[in-house]
Amino acid sequence: MNNSMKPKENVSMKDYTTFKIGGRAAYFFEIENEKDLKTAIDFSSDKSLPFFILGNGSNLLVSDNGFDGVVIKISGSDIFKEDNSIYAQAGVLLSSLVRFAFGESVSGFEWVAGIPGTVGGAIRGNAGAFDSSMADIVKEVDVFDLKEKKLITIENRDCDFDYRSSLFKKNGSLVILSAKMKITKGEQKEIKKRIDDNLDYRKEKHPSEPSAGSVFKGVTLSEVDRKKIVQKWPDVERFDDMIPAAFLIDKCGLKGEVSGQAMISKKHPNFIINTGEATAKDVLNLIGVVKERVKDLCDISLEEEISYLGF
Repeated sequence: MNNSMKPKENVSMKDYTTFKIGGRAAYFFEIENEKDLKTAIDFSSDKSLPFFILGNGSNLLVSDNGFDGVVIKISGSDIFKEDNSIYAQAGVLLSSLVRFAFGESVSGFEWVAGIPGTVGGAIRGNAGAFDSSMADIVKEVDVFDLKEKKLITIENRDCDFDYRSSLFKKNGSLVILSAKMKITKGEQKEIKKRIDDNLDYRKEKHPSEPSAGSVFKGVTLSEVDRKKIVQKWPDVERFDDMIPAAFLIDKCGLKGEVSGQAMISKKHPNFIINTGEATAKDVLNLIGVVKERVKDLCDISLEEEISYLGF
């Protein structure tokens, strides 16, 4: 192993998550390419330790006890135009992707503005906002198949994109390294306006304190269940296919609920915020409160959108 690819040891995960919460990882690699990934995976195998692939840590809760394994942070950040596509490595920040698309007068990426993730993480979770998602812009994804030990390319139709999910979320042996995305030409003035509007919306509606973004997925109800909820709260009618988790949490009177230094945001109740030195235990307590209250009052089982590490 070359010196540049030696892992750091006992790395605080607080510094690598947007929640600013979590204990230490036993080993920590930052990688940029397939060769680096193989080195980190081999190290994990030699040590008989589990590994975890990390993007920007924006949809993640890490245990207070940390992770007795190998964290592999995808940091490759190349981005350029290629064959009427935007090529981006998995470690490209979504903010950089939006800026690049704007600079090339490419539309279809405006909804990404303000999301604090990476291209790889966004594809894995099929991130979305404003009625758009990664499934709409991805053409193909280059992944390293850990079982076959080779690089493969998967086209959009085979990515199994679903609401906040994808093939890559379901199959942990496929590590995203890069992707090609669609180019749709637009007018820079119009693109900038949509970006600014989306950023203004997020600034107005979303809390500025450290968080992991939306904690719970929205809920799709059957006709029968929907009628029950509408009888209780008639304003549910304004939602078409899916009821936002924030609506249900708000209706259950949980805005501002506190556990330690974690709080259910008063600004957006599907965000749990770190008001100072919140612990993972504080956050888990609030997640439990939300799930129990929503189940009791609505007979709905909320499902988390965030991922967990070290639990």
